[in-house]
Amino acid sequence: MKFSELSLDPGLMEGIEATGYITLTPIQEKVMPTILAGRDIIASAQTGTGKTAAFLLPVLSKLIEHRHEGHTSGIIIVPTRELAVQIAQAVEGMAYFTPISSIAIYGGGDGNAFVQEKQALQKGVDLVICTPGKLIAHLNMGYVKFDELQYLVLDEADRMLDMGFHDDIMRIIRQLPAKRQSLLFSATMPEKIRSLAKKILKDPVEVNIALSKPPEKIDQKAYVVYEPQKDALIQHIIRETPHRSLIIFCSRKQTVKQLTQTLKRANLNVAEIHSDLEQSEREDLLQGFKSGRIPVIVATDVLSRGIDIDTIDVVVNYDVPHDGEDYVHRIGRTARAEKEGKAFTLVSDKEIGRFSRIESLIGKVVEKAPVPPELGKAPEYIVHRRSGGGHRAEHQGGHRQAGGGHHIARPKHSGQGHRQENGRHNESGPRPERAPRTEGTQRPEGSQRTGVPKKIEKRNPSGGGDA
Repeated sequence: MKFSELSLDPGLMEGIEATGYITLTPIQEKVMPTILAGRDIIASAQTGTGKTAAFLLPVLSKLIEHRHEGHTSGIIIVPTRELAVQIAQAVEGMAYFTPISSIAIYGGGDGNAFVQEKQALQKGVDLVICTPGKLIAHLNMGYVKFDELQYLVLDEADRMLDMGFHDDIMRIIRQLPAKRQSLLFSATMPEKIRSLAKKILKDPVEVNIALSKPPEKIDQKAYVVYEPQKDALIQHIIRETPHRSLIIFCSRKQTVKQLTQTLKRANLNVAEIHSDLEQSEREDLLQGFKSGRIPVIVATDVLSRGIDIDTIDVVVNYDVPHDGEDYVHRIGRTARAEKEGKAFTLVSDKEIGRFSRIESLIGKVVEKAPVPPELGKAPEYIVHRRSGGGHRAEHQGGHRQAGGGHHIARPKHSGQGHRQENGRHNESGPRPERAPRTEGTQRPEGSQRTGVPKKIEKRNPSGGGDA
């Protein structure tokens, strides 16, 4: 199913098309039509399966269609500040060409941040992404009005209950109109989640969302390296791995450009594909790649979906994808039409936690290949897992997560896009959200205005960890 077959707002479609996405993932195909039809949903879905776009795109489209100026129209409640930031960034990318306003509200800032959040809640904002404790702090002040709210999303509901947020969630929900659309997502479906669902959902559709697994025909390997070793290792893979067609995926457009130049200086026949190229240029390069004239393509995730070339022998992830869904789509470009294929992922010492989460999601420990000795000493694959008040290191399993800055996005005037005001903190490790004292000690906020780019590089629309 293609995005063009859904009744999404044209501004959202412009953002989707700018990322190069054409077809829905299985997750989105299950969930999005149901949400667009106005039904409540209870869904079993892990972080990293691509669920974020599955609920964001239809909610955003409906918010655009039925905007209530001066009122808050939708809230997304999440367990941690890290997830709030991640979803807020996904909203910014998807809604770039729309008038939607949004704000992320979570603990850890200072009084200036609290004032800015208060102003947004008083004046009304289309979409609030929040942690329960911080929103309760605002509710305690008496100025939060949700009388026109249309949409409620609970993401990672089981984790919120495990963290003791049941009473906070129910207190927030008691402030909402009875007539609303509610969506509940949970990685697991224990009885306490079903009990919560009965309290807040009306005749819900139940959806079981599982991450697609890579075909068994793909021989997956990972190299654990330091970042400066990656370019030399890429050259080693290209020269030592037999192939007719090889794709190298990079998460950033700038990385694609730099790596392409490095490989050309090494006398390798490569080309680059990213969102700065016109569609006709992309098509010409893909035709050269398909014919074998260009044996190696360096690309952003614009090529991870929507292309079907049976001759791709090898896929290389220059960096670790943002989530499991992206990993599956990237390496799924090989082993087509019952053929076999190879997939290599270059995992820097700072990407080990992310790759470990992907291994958990796909249910497979990927073989760690030895780094060629001429590249020098490489790091060990040791995963840091937070346990109680500290960390413990493991050679497999567990994860380490980095946090992000406080994120606020508001629309530009005259429908010219989206403005982001951000700045606040940058911290590592997921932290349980606690209801802060209202006098708070939050950090100061900076702000910046972003213009409308020629094109948008992919902002993890399939989820991300789930955007």
